Order: sequence, then structure tokens, then C-alpha cells
Amino acid sequence: MSKPVAREPQRRNSRSNRARILATARRELGGNPEITLEELARASGVVRRTLFGHFPGRAALLEALADEAAESLRGAIAAGEEPEESADRALVRFLLSIWPVGDRYRMLLALARHDLGTERVAEILAPARDRVTAVLDRGQADGLFHTHLPPAVLSAGLEAMTVALLEEVNTGALEDDGTRVAVATLIAAGVPEKRACAAVDEVAQSGPEPGPGSGPRSETTA
Repeated sequence: MSKPVAREPQRRNSRSNRARILATARRELGGNPEITLEELARASGVVRRTLFGHFPGRAALLEALADEAAESLRGAIAAGEEPEESADRALVRFLLSIWPVGDRYRMLLALARHDLGTERVAEILAPARDRVTAVLDRGQADGLFHTHLPPAVLSAGLEAMTVALLEEVNTGALEDDGTRVAVATLIAAGVPEKRACAAVDEVAQSGPEPGPGSGPRSETTA
């Protein structure tokens, strides 16, 4: 009687191919949103059949990237929470925690609403939006942020600014590790520039060091 064929190596190879395809898609879509799946297969070093075995179409590929982004975003939000922290520093910590996620998946910003739909985008961003709105609400009550706009509306405006700045990173017009955008966000929320720079510096120094290729720190650029 023959022994069962071991399938674990095949599964590992399949998982490796899938991860390589997704990593290549994140990289290539940022530079060429119109790249075809055939071109993506070649860039990934797999045959067309392998790519279509994992992702039968462009929508399936983008949905997989969206799932990755949503999971990474949830993890970053949880990791960036510090109880009893002032609202301005809490907002900075949130921004610096999610910056690598936004930087990694920024190509989705240009594709998401067209390919995935506004409801799917809202679903992905809901945890981040809820978190920022709560921080802004607390900061307004504490007198740290201006009260010209309701927290949810102010959150939407700050989000739009962040998206615009991520697009500038995507085009190469801006280099940033998140600190420059964090300073700009605090200022837009009503924090004086000097306090904004100090808050960003303190939070940045208490967290992980910026990765390779990061932009300049806020004290030299703000």
C-alpha cells in the first residue's frame, strides 16, 4: 500500500508564491497602476497560471491587498495606544504607528475607490477613523485642538490632508518618515507649531527608530 504524498512542501511553495505576488503588486502598482496581471506575473517570477491560480482577476488581487492593509492597520492602531497620554501626543503616536502601513499600501489610495468601491474603503479605514475622532473629541474637550469643526468633520479633513501628502510621497515630491506629516496634522488641528514639533519629537524618540530611507526628522524640517 503506497504512503500518502506529503503536501506540506507544496503548501509552503504556494504560500511563498502568493506572498511574493502580493509583495510585487505593492511595489509595481505604486509605479504603474495600469500594470496587467501578465506583467505582474513576470515581475513576480511566476508563470501566468500560478498567478491566476491565486488571483483569478485584478479585483481578487486588490481585495487581497485590501485585506492585508486592513489587518496591518488594526495591528498598528492597537500597538500605538498609550493610556493616559495627552490628546496631542496620542494623535502623533497614532500617526507614526500607521505611517508604515500607509506608506506600504499607499498605491491602494489611488486604486481603491475605483476598483474596490467607497464602501470597502470605508470598511478598511473605519477603525482608524473611529480612533482619530475619539482622540480629537478628547483634545477639543481639553482645549488642545480647535473647536471650529466637530471631531468627525475635523478627522475627515485631516485624513484628506494625509492622503494628499501620501500621494506626494508616492510621486517623490516628499520624503518623510511620518514626523513631518505629524507636525502638519497637529498644526492643522490647532496646536501651536512649537508645541507640535516638541510633541512629535518626544513621541518619535520614545518609539522605534525610523527605517532606512526615511525622511528628515521634524526638528530639522518643521
